[in-house]
Amino acid sequence: MPTFKNRRRLEFTPVQMFDLVADVERYPEFVPLCESLKVNSRENRGDAEILVATMGVGYKAIRESFTTRITMQRKKNEILVEYLDGPFSHLENRWRFLPSDEGCEVDFYLDYQFRSRMLALVMGAVFDKAFAKFSSAFEARAGKIYRPRRDALGSPGAPVWLKS
Repeated sequence: MPTFKNRRRLEFTPVQMFDLVADVERYPEFVPLCESLKVNSRENRGDAEILVATMGVGYKAIRESFTTRITMQRKKNEILVEYLDGPFSHLENRWRFLPSDEGCEVDFYLDYQFRSRMLALVMGAVFDKAFAKFSSAFEARAGKIYRPRRDALGSPGAPVWLKS
């Protein structure tokens, strides 16, 4: 079963990174292979916001969709994605956003297995490459959205997240 683990220190706050990952409707704009994302339901349970969403993915002529439950726990700075339906027999994705001196550490974990051996043979290498780039895609998106301010001379100033 392919597994990807990654921990990166970023100059963004845990709140900024949590908000970026929680904004699932924007995934088609920057997540590798993601062509569409529809939130099917949204509810609050205690401290958690729970979404059920269907993501459409594609590569060349192959298109698939899968449905997940996304549990977002803002107070814990954690997001858990659990597989509900689609071409996988298993999919789990966890994000944790930990405060650090420079901003935060983003802890990313993903493991999955295709239900069909044929689909695993056809799409496996493509998904492996795309999933391995997931955390980089979110980091690049954060840089685009929360990029450091520039002073009047065009030199980088203090990052926006450091300003009150």
